Amino acid sequence: MKIVIAKTSGFCMGVRRAVEMVLDAPEEHQHPISTYGPLIHNPQVLEILEEKGISAFKEPPAEGSGTVLIRAHGVPPQTKDRLEEVGFKVIDATCPRVIRVQTIIKKHAEKGYACIIVGDRNHPEVIGLRGYGGHQSYVVKDASELQALPGFDKAIIVAQTTLNTHLWQAVKNWANVNHPHYKIFETICDSTERRQAEVQRLAESVDAVIVVGGLSSGNTKRLVDIARQTGKPAFHIENEDDLDNIDLQALTDTSQIGITAGASTPNWVIKKVYRALETVLFKRKQGWRRLAFELQRALLLTNVYVAIGAGALCYACNKLQGIYQTFPYILISMLYVQSMHILNHLTDTRADRFNDPNRAKFYDRYKILLAILAVLAGGTGLVIAYSIGLFPFMALLIMSLLGLSYNLKMLPPWLTGARYRKLRDIPGSKTLLIAVAWGIVTAVLPPLSKFGSIHWTNVLVAMWTIGIVFVRTAFFDILDMQGDRLVGKETIPILLGEKRSMRLLKIILIVLTVVLAVSTALHLTSSLGFALLLCPVFIALIILAYERAHMFPGIRLEFLLETQFILAGVITFIWVLIN
Repeated sequence: MKIVIAKTSGFCMGVRRAVEMVLDAPEEHQHPISTYGPLIHNPQVLEILEEKGISAFKEPPAEGSGTVLIRAHGVPPQTKDRLEEVGFKVIDATCPRVIRVQTIIKKHAEKGYACIIVGDRNHPEVIGLRGYGGHQSYVVKDASELQALPGFDKAIIVAQTTLNTHLWQAVKNWANVNHPHYKIFETICDSTERRQAEVQRLAESVDAVIVVGGLSSGNTKRLVDIARQTGKPAFHIENEDDLDNIDLQALTDTSQIGITAGASTPNWVIKKVYRALETVLFKRKQGWRRLAFELQRALLLTNVYVAIGAGALCYACNKLQGIYQTFPYILISMLYVQSMHILNHLTDTRADRFNDPNRAKFYDRYKILLAILAVLAGGTGLVIAYSIGLFPFMALLIMSLLGLSYNLKMLPPWLTGARYRKLRDIPGSKTLLIAVAWGIVTAVLPPLSKFGSIHWTNVLVAMWTIGIVFVRTAFFDILDMQGDRLVGKETIPILLGEKRSMRLLKIILIVLTVVLAVSTALHLTSSLGFALLLCPVFIALIILAYERAHMFPGIRLEFLLETQFILAGVITFIWVLIN
């Protein structure tokens, strides 16, 4: 069974802009914060906004205070004026594509043109557009209703931005034949056109299509209709729980399932559906495939795999630096990473609620056992460090305390304000601190403990280690951008944007490759360095596969990302055997 996710799925530009404006509003505008009507047609996002104290109302009250945001669909100009009159500060989050249509209608209405809007007359966007056309605005749903209208000396025809492109073409064809003097404006959003064309191609190439989005979302319903017109079964679901209502038994192991989503569906909802479907399909398998999948899931959920990866990376770093007694340091690295990852997941489950619901449920169910495991792992690591010497013990103790303090309120509000009281609140801190912690425990602690000082070799190896861990962690942050944004996390991808972040990761991988190659060629590190050049190449291939939609966020992608560290250990082991 293969799962394919449409490239053009999830938030469109207008919806993303509206959501970001609403999330930023509490820090930038006067309280209370509210929206006029539901911000978007997605109940999950609306629920999150309610939790943040951002309410919605349908009609302007007699009196208002604070800030109100106009939703992406837009509103009639009279409504906007009324909101300002009753006392609200109005922030217009209308999609720029919708604003363009509003401007066209207003301009031509002022010149005496009849304004014909093709769309759903009950849709918020269309209601808003009619307000700009005044008494000369008309709404039709198709060519037959257009035919029923009287002829006009001057008229324009525009489309709802999310209109079905086939329907729009039929309307244009009829108008060009019967009223060639009418002005026709191409107002369907290009994102809508791409999304609809893609779902048709997707449906034609797979055995079934799952469309994710609010049950009341018009653009999502149109995606379902387009998929069904190909003759393939198409299912409209709102979230991963609705998969229980879908009959997947008819699909064989060779079947392909396509996933797409409406313009108001967050990426984290799509990810949750993909993860849930991935799990369902693998549970249907028999033999070693199912066993392998369950083992992968268990290793990732318990952070055992990432701990093994830390040990493998420490092993590679030690051999790069010419350190031969490696076992205690490998154990320390494994136990430290295991402990810190578990504790940080236990103390900060908000983002996992969206980004990785399976992990969130797992940690909620087994939190006591996981807490005990984390304490035992951390304590055992400290005991081993103490057996080596006082310095490694104190270094590991300080690192452990810093790791524990990541999610704790450390600074008084009068010093930093309410926003930056925890280490995790500092923008970009998570990615950088994880990378530095890994670099210290795997590449710096062993030479410092053994030789009492560090040299250029140790610095170069530490840079390489910090770099590949940074790339791995930042890539996970890219996958989790929307979930992190909703809970207020300011990760590096959120600060830079996805495209800039991807570009940064590629640059770092190139630099790491050059640094390791040059340092090895200059004999600053052992010849192992040439073999370890495969690691950044491995990560680069994963990133490339994700960008080209050959891989999607799920168990297998996460497992491959963590495997890069195991790969470093395997390469090192082979090199030791050869040499």
